[in-house]
Amino acid sequence: MEESTGRSTKKKVVAVVGGGLVGALNACFFARRGFDVQLFEIREDIRRAKIVKGRSINLALSHRGRQALKHVGMEDKIVSQGIPMNARMIHSLSGKQSPIPYGKKGQVKHLRCSSVHHTLKLICHVAGMFLRSDGSEEHIKADLIVGCDGAFSAIRKQFLRRSRFNYSQTYIPHGYMELTMPPINGEFAMKPNYLHIWPRNTFMMIALPNLDKTFTCTLFMPFEEFEKITTGDEVIQFFQRYFPDAIPLIGVDALKRDYFRLPGQAMVSVKCAPYHIGDKCVLMGDAAHAVVPFYGQGMNAGFEDCIVFDEIMEQFNEDFSAVLPEYTRVRVPDDHAIADLAMYNYIEMRAHVNSRWFLFRKYVDNFLHFVMPRTIIPLYTMVTFTRTRYHEAVERWHWQDKVINRGLMFCATGAVLGGSYLLIKNPPDINKFIIPAEKMWDRLTALRTP
Repeated sequence: MEESTGRSTKKKVVAVVGGGLVGALNACFFARRGFDVQLFEIREDIRRAKIVKGRSINLALSHRGRQALKHVGMEDKIVSQGIPMNARMIHSLSGKQSPIPYGKKGQVKHLRCSSVHHTLKLICHVAGMFLRSDGSEEHIKADLIVGCDGAFSAIRKQFLRRSRFNYSQTYIPHGYMELTMPPINGEFAMKPNYLHIWPRNTFMMIALPNLDKTFTCTLFMPFEEFEKITTGDEVIQFFQRYFPDAIPLIGVDALKRDYFRLPGQAMVSVKCAPYHIGDKCVLMGDAAHAVVPFYGQGMNAGFEDCIVFDEIMEQFNEDFSAVLPEYTRVRVPDDHAIADLAMYNYIEMRAHVNSRWFLFRKYVDNFLHFVMPRTIIPLYTMVTFTRTRYHEAVERWHWQDKVINRGLMFCATGAVLGGSYLLIKNPPDINKFIIPAEKMWDRLTALRTP
């Protein structure tokens, strides 16, 4: 018998189904513990696949994702090929650009911008993993099956055949469409260290930088709005009305061509529970909790699944009969919370950032966090720059919101009462503010005189 971790005398077999980002990283975690890992993927072997130009994704790597990568020695390799993001950059209709920082100084998101294939190649290269993709059939016996096969998971479909398994999926009424903003004279057409947002209340466009100096522009909009635009000229009219500063950067011809390359794509949010069947099968990543992309936490939540599962493995001495139920108990409320937050953040990105009250509250929250860093922590900071559990971050956010709003109301009431008291105690001379009728008429006449 081969001893792997000092805890068991037999090398257990783990079958990871799905060789995407979460599946590949999961394989790293299990291999690191000495398990016999077999990674299965229906697509071609990504180590030999060509990187298809234009098929890019923008991966917002937050603290959660970085911690998971660090755990298996891959943080530096991934982050070194990313672009640090300092803030959101809001584009008004007039073309004015206004930054909104993500957090306090020094808090940045590292954005991994490349094709899915490129990222997976790096993970598999570091992990030394393989994917079976030759189409052959083989029956294997595994001690644990880990379903990491995406939002439309084949593994999860087997869960649906069991009683007391809760499942829901929600397609939001908005779709997305990707456009490309080329470099200008070999350089980025806009400042690269920002998430550029054109918020237009019921829809929005964002732009994120890629390593080849292009920007991927993503238009999020209700499907019926996409369908109203049927010609190239209507595309330009639409952009002239809502995104005029983007037209010269993307290009008129490119807009007319690329808008009709693909129709608006759907976005789905998936929730389910439990995440396990006995001690034999468990779901992770999008297979367990697909979320819409507006908080940039889909990949990070999936990566955190890996490190949470690993921590529970350590806690329960790799006993799957104890590990899997505990993983469900710990992870379900967090993943449901980030799914709801992702929905909320779409409203914030497309509409709230236009509100003066929202911007004022941002400044208040950040000021209070600076003064009382342990008492008041902005929601975005908790989600993006810490590993505070998602559902605890939401609960704390609601509590803080209530306290701060009451404090502002108290201050406003105090200011009104104090001002009223001073006016009563020291009433002003009203005669100073009264203008005789004759003088008023003279002033109005003067205004009318050319």
